[in-house]
Amino acid sequence: MSEARGFSEVLVKSSVSYPILTTEVRFEQDIVQVRQRARQIAKGLGFDSQVQTRIATAVSEIARNAFKYAGGGKVEFIVEGESPQIFRTRISDTGPGIADLPAVLSPNFRSQTGAGLGLAAAKRLMDEVKIDSRPARGTAVQLIKQFSKHMPALSAIELNQLVDKLARQIPEDPYAEIQQQNQELLRTLDELRQRQEELVQLNQQLEDTNRGVLALYAELNDKAESLRRASELKTSFLSNMSHEFRTPLTAIMSLSEILLNRLDGELSPEQDKQVNYIYKSAESLAELVNDSLDLAKVEAGKLTVRVADFEVEDLFSALRGMMRPLVPQNSAVSIIFEDPLELPILTTDEGKVSQILRNLISNALKFTEAGEVRVAAEIGEEGTVTFSVADTGIGIPPADQRRIFEEFVQLENPLQMRVKGTGLGLSLCKKLAEFLGGSIEMTSSPGVGSTFFVTLPILYPGEEENPLEMSPAKGDEISLASANSRSLRGSGASPTADSAAKVLIGEDEDSFSVFSEKLATNSLYCDIGRQRR
Repeated sequence: MSEARGFSEVLVKSSVSYPILTTEVRFEQDIVQVRQRARQIAKGLGFDSQVQTRIATAVSEIARNAFKYAGGGKVEFIVEGESPQIFRTRISDTGPGIADLPAVLSPNFRSQTGAGLGLAAAKRLMDEVKIDSRPARGTAVQLIKQFSKHMPALSAIELNQLVDKLARQIPEDPYAEIQQQNQELLRTLDELRQRQEELVQLNQQLEDTNRGVLALYAELNDKAESLRRASELKTSFLSNMSHEFRTPLTAIMSLSEILLNRLDGELSPEQDKQVNYIYKSAESLAELVNDSLDLAKVEAGKLTVRVADFEVEDLFSALRGMMRPLVPQNSAVSIIFEDPLELPILTTDEGKVSQILRNLISNALKFTEAGEVRVAAEIGEEGTVTFSVADTGIGIPPADQRRIFEEFVQLENPLQMRVKGTGLGLSLCKKLAEFLGGSIEMTSSPGVGSTFFVTLPILYPGEEENPLEMSPAKGDEISLASANSRSLRGSGASPTADSAAKVLIGEDEDSFSVFSEKLATNSLYCDIGRQRR
């Protein structure tokens, strides 16, 4: 093997090139010496032992190809650039070339004779491999390894010193190179063994983690099932207790109205005040019971959806009649219903839409001391209609604007102390709106007022179902005693003799028996047919 050593500095494509060593491969043992030189140069340039092995292996594989397919070739070791620098090894021959280079370089190439395997190995070991091959004109392969960021750039003086050192080094015995290869192979096997042990440990840790995750999932499933059962029990409890509470509450309210309407004679001022307290307390508790039952039915999915066509104008007309009595005479608050313009016919549950708006309007009236409550509707996006209820009341702080839709949440405010509520109205509105396929949002500023927006589909998106009948909405519930008192107040003459009271009593509660007797005694025409739920 002949070698040409020397140093020259030339510009090649605007890059400084430093030839380190040029050698030829004429005999098979030259391949081993080329490998030795590649390792020596790589070590002198500052590459670590693993990279030295990669470079030496790649160079020896391509040199073997040159000897095998072309009978020999030339190997040039070059350092290029200044910062960053690269180590380039060029192996060229004058052999027959590679007939179908693209096929040899394709990932799916499978060699039957060993051709192309050296190139594939070199591409895995080096940063870049460039190949120039033409039939009958030989092949030139360039193996490129970049200097790492941690390696200092070598100056011309340092490269000259490396060239001089290589010139003084006597090539080692080929058997020494084989011994070196064996040592490298042993180190590689030891590293593989260590990695295999680490992989086994990682697999064991992963298996333990998987067991823990599975146990956690099982526990979460148990918790979820327990929560589901608890939710069902809560819903069942609320539903049953609400039904049970309604009977005595209705009796208390009815008997209180009998006393307040003086059906049993006059009351002293103190008695009148105490009976009023009883009636108002029962009325508040009845409101809480109604809201609780409605929420329980929403959560249980047992609402009745009665889909029908209706006009927003008709809905507002009915709401106007129901809500105006809530505004006292000479009140500083006015309720305004804007005329709906160009709104289509809605096909959804009018009762539930009315219930949502009644709750919002009632809240607005409660917390507005002066100004107005304005109700409007307009076409929304993507086949929806948006109802708005705006007031000039106390407003809601930003930190509480999400909390108010939670159950039993009531904000601290001096006005809140004077206005009693259940804390369920907005939660019920939100769930009813979502049940109808819509949503509810709000904007509010403390001291300025609040606006609630209810967006609902013009056409109810679900299917009409008929499970359990939902409880009558507040505002629609009129106790029998209330009807009685209104009849008394509105009647100018007493009933005639022919109009004897006809009463059908189907109730086993003593309180309702007393109530029925009072109605019959006062010669009212009524037909009481009540079946206990």
